Amino acid sequence: MKNITLKTVYSGLLISFISCSAQTDVIQKIRNNGNVPFSYAELSVKKGGKWDGNKYLGGTFENVTGLTIPAEHTDHSSYIRYEGIGLENNQIGYRLYLDWRNATDIFGKKVNTLVLPDIGQDGFESYHHDAAWGQDILKSGRTIGIGSYGRYDDQNDFVETFKTVKSTTAKVVNEKDNSYAVIDYKDWKTWGDAVDLQSRLTIFNRDRFVKVDLSLSSPISGLATGIVAFPDIPVRQAVSKNKKWAYVATFGQQTLAKKEDNLGMAVFYPVESFDKYVKTKSTHTVVFKKTKNVTYYFLGAWSQEPGGFRTETEFYQDLEKKLDRLDQENKL
Repeated sequence: MKNITLKTVYSGLLISFISCSAQTDVIQKIRNNGNVPFSYAELSVKKGGKWDGNKYLGGTFENVTGLTIPAEHTDHSSYIRYEGIGLENNQIGYRLYLDWRNATDIFGKKVNTLVLPDIGQDGFESYHHDAAWGQDILKSGRTIGIGSYGRYDDQNDFVETFKTVKSTTAKVVNEKDNSYAVIDYKDWKTWGDAVDLQSRLTIFNRDRFVKVDLSLSSPISGLATGIVAFPDIPVRQAVSKNKKWAYVATFGQQTLAKKEDNLGMAVFYPVESFDKYVKTKSTHTVVFKKTKNVTYYFLGAWSQEPGGFRTETEFYQDLEKKLDRLDQENKL
């Protein structure tokens, strides 16, 4: 029994080392290739410290390829670097909070090189401020941010997130032309129903969009995605020529950066899965029909990114091209 225990411990240490090494190799390969198109997925947690209630004290960040979220973890626990999973390519970065909020946030980039490995290393506030690489540009508040997922509660007119989950496990994978995160939520409970949900979020080494694949253990109604809504920013909706795909989108001065900044946000969804659009107090919400599986896309486009869209016209011209492609090829 003692030998088995020692072997198990050693094996765990070995897996941790390989995991860290694998992420280091990916980072170095991207950096060594200069401005070559890349994609990158990241998950980084503190090691060597200890939990004190819901706060993680001490320790240093280490990249890992997989993690089961500790029971102690919640928002602002100082355990996961920038609080969640990171997805990045040359043009943009995103993070999905790995806690009850489950919101997706945007890191606007002023450079076309890799930035995620350096974000949040010096604390939880620095990336909220303007830097040479860019900054966190989206105020998600108590919404799902851009393109995340939850369950729409029509009686109370809001999107329920992940306040009651038995366990959450996440992993990140970096491949040649794309990178993705897989998140498994066990016993996600919303007003009495408990289901298992798996999400896969994929970013590619081109463009700004993320593909989202959701799979549930049993069908539920009210599964939803959307975009955080800001006052005085109009929403636009469009359906493709063959009525296969549609989008909901916004464009305007809706960032945490400069007042004159422009940010475009959009969600593309399959019409056959669509139930209804709802504007809640804080979210432009796309509600799906009762389902076990759905695939959709989301994207952000910041005016300060290199070659970014400066005008509303440019942004919506790009969305129409993507809508046509989805109509013809059923994918981006």
